[in-house]
Amino acid sequence: MSRIHSFGRSLIALFLAVFALALLAGCSNSDQNWNAKDISGLMPELAYQLVDTSGESVSAQDTGGNIRLMFFGFTSCPDICPTTLQKLSKAVNGLPEPMQKDVRILFVSVDPNRDTPERIKSYVEFFSDQIVGLTGPEENLRELSKRYRTTFGYEDPNENGNYAVSHSNAVYVFDRQGEARLLVRPDQTIEALQDDLKALANEDA
Repeated sequence: MSRIHSFGRSLIALFLAVFALALLAGCSNSDQNWNAKDISGLMPELAYQLVDTSGESVSAQDTGGNIRLMFFGFTSCPDICPTTLQKLSKAVNGLPEPMQKDVRILFVSVDPNRDTPERIKSYVEFFSDQIVGLTGPEENLRELSKRYRTTFGYEDPNENGNYAVSHSNAVYVFDRQGEARLLVRPDQTIEALQDDLKALANEDA
């Protein structure tokens, strides 16, 4: 794949992330000094009907009681997805052991034509056992991305039938009750993310 196409996808992802942050700009009612963007009350609670890596239908209730970090991507992604999943995995795995069990990373593949449950399972297990791989019919994925004010698209396939997928690099953080709380900033460090996760975990401690 050409460097031009890769650069173009990066620009699209950057635009989507900036666009999402702009939409979510507003005043916060929280006294907590978050490192991420506070989106409390600005986004709907976590809700979805998708398929997990076992091919079973699942909903947000299946991970209820956990702090969840949701990220849209696809397994053939050359840069944004592996970089983001590695960062999130390091942040979660670096938490105190009791807290690690309270956090789940939701990786939602928006490329259902290629990303079978088996393929997603192999992909996410490379990064961490704290990642829940999800996908579903394109219609369901469109509804979910729209729910959280983002989108994705498919580029034209090349002569081999391969194609790229444009998507946001936004990471949404939901608390144990499924309420949308934070939008991770693109430049946020692992340490800053860990501080936010610890603060969320301690809310119900």
